[in-house]
Amino acid sequence: MITSKTPVDKLPMDVTTLRQMVLQLLMDVDDLQNQLAWYKRYVFGRKSEKLDPQQQLLFDVLEEQLETIEKRALAENSLESSSDQGEKKKTSRRNGRSPLPNHLPRERVEYHPSPDELVCSECGGHKQAMGKEVTEELDYVPASFVVRQHVRIKYACKQCQEGVVIADLPPRPIEKGRPGTGLLAHILTSKYADHLPLNRLQGIFARHGVDLHRSTMCDWVRDSAALLWPIVAQMKRKLLQSPKIHTDDTPVPVQDGSQGKTRKGFLWAYIDIKNNVVFDYTPTHSRDGPLKFLGDYAGYLQADAYKGYDAFFEQGKATEVGCWAHARRRFFEARETDPTHAHEMMALIGRLYAVEEQAKENGLDAFQLKSVRQRHSKPVLEQIQRRLEMGQKEVLPKSPIGQAIGYARGQWLALNRYLDNGILDIDNNLAERVLRIVAIGRKNWMFAGSDAGAERAAIIYSVIASCKLCQIDPFSYLRDVLSRVSIHPASRINELLPGEWKKLRQETEAADVARMVDMEETS
Repeated sequence: MITSKTPVDKLPMDVTTLRQMVLQLLMDVDDLQNQLAWYKRYVFGRKSEKLDPQQQLLFDVLEEQLETIEKRALAENSLESSSDQGEKKKTSRRNGRSPLPNHLPRERVEYHPSPDELVCSECGGHKQAMGKEVTEELDYVPASFVVRQHVRIKYACKQCQEGVVIADLPPRPIEKGRPGTGLLAHILTSKYADHLPLNRLQGIFARHGVDLHRSTMCDWVRDSAALLWPIVAQMKRKLLQSPKIHTDDTPVPVQDGSQGKTRKGFLWAYIDIKNNVVFDYTPTHSRDGPLKFLGDYAGYLQADAYKGYDAFFEQGKATEVGCWAHARRRFFEARETDPTHAHEMMALIGRLYAVEEQAKENGLDAFQLKSVRQRHSKPVLEQIQRRLEMGQKEVLPKSPIGQAIGYARGQWLALNRYLDNGILDIDNNLAERVLRIVAIGRKNWMFAGSDAGAERAAIIYSVIASCKLCQIDPFSYLRDVLSRVSIHPASRINELLPGEWKKLRQETEAADVARMVDMEETS
């Protein structure tokens, strides 16, 4: 083996071999410089992947290419809207403060002038109220605990003192437990939506004069997860019937029980077309996770290019959909080592996203979106393909730009698949956004206590993330569902899924409003 300490007389004498050695050394130097540049960007650089339109490019050829791209984009991004439909103007923000929410209760405090000021200085008469000025301020009342007493009155025959009867206790979330549904909902929401570890909650409760130990709350979290599991299981059944699924994964530290050390477990997020989110925990990052969870799923699966999904796709039932955000990210990371190719590709990918943004603003349905993509995105993709083929011949395969080109070419069919169906997305950013709930929480609670604890977290994260996607307050949902899930008919479990729960609640509220209107009109 040749090293820096190898004597000169031991080096090869063949010129071709020496040239190959020099070339390999230069490639190694380039690789190390690229790694150093990446770490510098990671530590000190900005994280946004957007291309700065004001950036001064160093190469005239790239500048000419971008000018051509911009001219074409201006001509094509109109999306052939109907002639009478003008460009929508963005609503400007109002000056001044926004009004305080109407649904908040109002506490009225009246202020009157002093008695002397109520006497008219002109005629000596008494001044009368003629109007008012209302000034609103937003205040905060600290959360409070309440002890709810369930008092069951005993009855017996007064004559013979026999036949004592007493009413049954209403169903409670934890049998023989002390927490009410509001407290359980608050603990789950605080930990899994607001990312507060249980030891911090213990301190917060202590300030209210309530002593709740962390281990007690751990038991309540365990029991709550068991109550919510039938709902998550039904969400999984619905998810596997969805025409498309988004998926991604993130690591979570898990204690292994040996001297406080942790190892990596993984939470996999799966999201269907109805905003049902199901998290699945696996102790390893192997392909067995997706294989076991997805089973015989035969719809569209949108994911990154992680090799663990290959075994699932090899079954030939599901269709792989790629992620342009992942492809763009690789070109973004290569922009410092090869700005010409990187910025050109980022500009072209930007045109794909411009089509999506315009279509979203126009509120296009799936059929219209497919038509727009075929007309406007497909030509851009053909241009990208040509530039990838040319670029592959111009760069080193192991350079950052070479790896970015290799990723895009290797995923090309999957990256083009969103053209064929309007229900598909251009990227997998939905799954990445959902996983942020875990990433932020991980910085606070640090680790899961065991595999069983991580599995419970997956159940509760499934409910919390689904509530957020459905724009539901997790606390309101949990407080209601935990109060009746144990006695809810299994045949009507769909009613407890977050999306259906929201729909039924809206229908009930609308019916109550209509009933009140009818009563007022009748009276």
